[in-house]
Amino acid sequence: MKSPLPKVLHRVAGRTLIDHVVSTLESAGIEKIVVTVGFGREAIVEELLQKHPEASIAVQEEQLGTGHASQVALAAIPEECDEVGIFSGDTPLLTADTIRALTREHRERCAAATILTAEIDDPAGYGRVVRDGEGYLSRVVEEKDATREERAIREINAGTYLFNREALLHALQGLTNDNAQGEYYLPDAISLLRGQGERVAAYTTPEAADEVLGVNTIEQLSEAEQVLLTRGGMV
Repeated sequence: MKSPLPKVLHRVAGRTLIDHVVSTLESAGIEKIVVTVGFGREAIVEELLQKHPEASIAVQEEQLGTGHASQVALAAIPEECDEVGIFSGDTPLLTADTIRALTREHRERCAAATILTAEIDDPAGYGRVVRDGEGYLSRVVEEKDATREERAIREINAGTYLFNREALLHALQGLTNDNAQGEYYLPDAISLLRGQGERVAAYTTPEAADEVLGVNTIEQLSEAEQVLLTRGGMV
């Protein structure tokens, strides 16, 4: 982002990225929200206390990947929560309607996990969704670990997941960091569940692909601003 400011505190349409995301989760009816913070956490916590004081904070002391961040968050979620959604703090265009649709798909399919996907023209930078011969989700492969054939796939992992709590717990315990970055990838939990014979569903958003835009550059921040202004500044 060419800035010392933590990414999720950059503003789009007058509000921080993390404010957009947490507000959307609240609108979707999420009962317990836990925000995992690492780099720049003091400033992020200050923002959350001002805008979303009911959100809980989980601190990731070492940034060891999305799987590790999910382990940290899960420890802060009450055990009576039998469904756990995992969302990225840099997706300000995600809508409450899509979150509700993802939840319905998960329950109707009786799945152990359900991921949100989208088909985009330029999938560079995103994890690719690999399906088996019957069209079920097989795994998600990060671009840095993908083969040439896998990089040609246009269906991408939107970074939004819904798990049954017990399935997530067991999958996280089985993660390893045997990859190019030496990190624990949350998408690997999908492969583990599939290997255990669990049903994994995928819900492809029918909305414009820009809904799942992750903001990683100043240019993408500007793109998100334009979309939100087109929507009237609403998420």
